[in-house]
Amino acid sequence: MTTRPETQATQAAPARASSSVLQLRDVAKTYGERRAVDGLSLELAAGQVLALLGPNGAGKTTTVEMCEGFIRPTEGTIRVFGKDPAVESDEVRSRIGVMLQGGGAYPGIRVGEMLRLVASYSKNPLDPDWLLETVGLTGHEKTPYRRLSGGQQQRLSLACALVGRPELVFLDEPTAGLDAQSRLAVWDLVASLKRDGVAVVLTTHLMDEAEALADQVVIIDSGRVVASGTPEEMMSGRDPNSTGAWLAVQVDSDAALPAVSAAIAKRAEMPVTVDELRPRHFRIEAEELSPQLVAAVAEAFADESVMINQLEVNRQSLEDVFLSITGKDIRS
Repeated sequence: MTTRPETQATQAAPARASSSVLQLRDVAKTYGERRAVDGLSLELAAGQVLALLGPNGAGKTTTVEMCEGFIRPTEGTIRVFGKDPAVESDEVRSRIGVMLQGGGAYPGIRVGEMLRLVASYSKNPLDPDWLLETVGLTGHEKTPYRRLSGGQQQRLSLACALVGRPELVFLDEPTAGLDAQSRLAVWDLVASLKRDGVAVVLTTHLMDEAEALADQVVIIDSGRVVASGTPEEMMSGRDPNSTGAWLAVQVDSDAALPAVSAAIAKRAEMPVTVDELRPRHFRIEAEELSPQLVAAVAEAFADESVMINQLEVNRQSLEDVFLSITGKDIRS
């Protein structure tokens, strides 16, 4: 894939003033007695990326399909560009792009034919040849869809989502099956869309992707929002007084946990939590990470005649936050 963000930004869409393009208010969707989505509210402005995260069965797909106008909510309101996507579907869909994880192409259709077919539905599409070059499919114009690799199918699906110059794009696992180079190129492309004022709804299981791309993160579980905020806010800790970071300490001999914990707290002059994760490996948390705390840790272990082999500052990732909220059990 080519990586020319400035060219991509120029061709993707004209710049737009910042405004709300997507609003959900108390949205619910029921299937019989099961509530797939339960009182969900969120908002997305132009030029922002919203990462919608959740375990399997959390309600992500149902939420996105309601935003796209394919299904109606049972309760609540959804507005895309101020319009109901289920009622004014033609007007809404002319302004959005949808990337399906499964590709959505006919197995026998050729790459160039597929992209030009999608482009024909737009009044002012991007140049298909330029877009094929941008997503790294130059030379595959005549290749049947079924002969593409999984990663190539993903890139064609992305091109189809962007060819109509959308103002709002729904990206479902956009880098699934891509190699490292193609993945970074997709990230560059998303950054270009942001700069051009395009709003993006990103669903992904790759937490580092959400961390790198999203302006705001919404985690849903059992159809409800269980956490939201910027990636930085999420990783700084659910407790507003938490730094979201800790000291990881490895020592060369056994140390008495109560004595070490008390000594660190006394020297640091602040409450400290010390956990021995496994023999000779400690996790130390405090309300503030500071040079004084590091010094207190070193002195406390020295008092016990214990040598520190390794000391490092660890900061929780978005994946740590996600697992702490949704749990580690595998969902079917």
